[in-house]
Amino acid sequence: MKSNKIAFYMSSLAKGGAQRVIINLAEHLIKQEIEVIIVTTKVEREEYPLPTGVKRILSDIPEQEGTNRFINFYKRVQKLRQIWKQEEPSLIISFVGKNNFMSILSSLLTPSRTIASVRGEPNAEYNSLVMKILAKSFMGLADGLILQTRQAQAFFPKWIQRKSIILPNPLNQEFVNTTVHRSPEIKTIISVGRVDANKNHRLLLDAFIRIANRYPELKLIIYGEGELRESLKKFAAESAYGTRIFLPGLSNDILADLQKADLFVLPSNTEGMPNALMEAMALGLPVISTDCPCGGPAELIKNHKNGILVPVGDVKAMEEAMIELVEDNSLAERIANHAFRIRTTHSPDIVNRQWIEYIQRYIK
Repeated sequence: MKSNKIAFYMSSLAKGGAQRVIINLAEHLIKQEIEVIIVTTKVEREEYPLPTGVKRILSDIPEQEGTNRFINFYKRVQKLRQIWKQEEPSLIISFVGKNNFMSILSSLLTPSRTIASVRGEPNAEYNSLVMKILAKSFMGLADGLILQTRQAQAFFPKWIQRKSIILPNPLNQEFVNTTVHRSPEIKTIISVGRVDANKNHRLLLDAFIRIANRYPELKLIIYGEGELRESLKKFAAESAYGTRIFLPGLSNDILADLQKADLFVLPSNTEGMPNALMEAMALGLPVISTDCPCGGPAELIKNHKNGILVPVGDVKAMEEAMIELVEDNSLAERIANHAFRIRTTHSPDIVNRQWIEYIQRYIK
């Protein structure tokens, strides 16, 4: 077994927060002459490019008609076990949901050590009674556990908490390098994220529609794809302010699109450590977020200092927060200036160093 070989395990490298962490860490580890492999179940159409020098392995198995999910789960675990035996990583780091269970199971009785990583709200990531019981017991078989917030850590029993660590996401380097030129007035509100029930863009639409008549120059743009995009487009188009609401789908250049905005809003029901919120703050935008579990926004935002927190699902509170920032340019500017400091606290160099220091405990 190679003592300086690390395997990351994830469903795919589709563009998302957990996948970006994997790519960033892989790049940093390669520079330190640590061999890295990334194992994924599948390949998606839109993925992050693989860093130079990183090996990609697919662990998918052919689905057989009539085979139940327990047999498929067993076969996937066996396929992973074969990969670990062949590649002999000293450490396996898995991300999200059932992937954590599969990496722990497949590495039992092998020399490889394991770290599991829960990226979102544990009650949502393990959303059934059976999954919760498994998470609160099975995760203890891992050598380490990486979480994003104190709320997420509190989900687990004390004996698992003792082997866990809270590590933030690093900012994308391009958001740290970019020069900021912010407009003193708020005319464009932006939100970024998958357009689904959890991201709750309907809350933002409802709040916008309630204030749109007062501010005729105000417009709203929601970037992202998802199962609710078409129904929300229809809802927006049928409103009195449909010509000022846009749901264009995925952004081709989210950095440039955020730079054109004046206010960022995150209306989610649950979040881990939301990258879109961090990136908006790094660009010096005033931000509003729901104070949602598992506490990622509350870890980032000190209310009315570097952002505004509102209760989950509270359209009146969202409306009032938007009005407050639209009407008070000096408040918006103060919040933006404080938000900008996230470039230091969550810089790639600082956060990746924290991750690597934790990882190195398990490969020495």
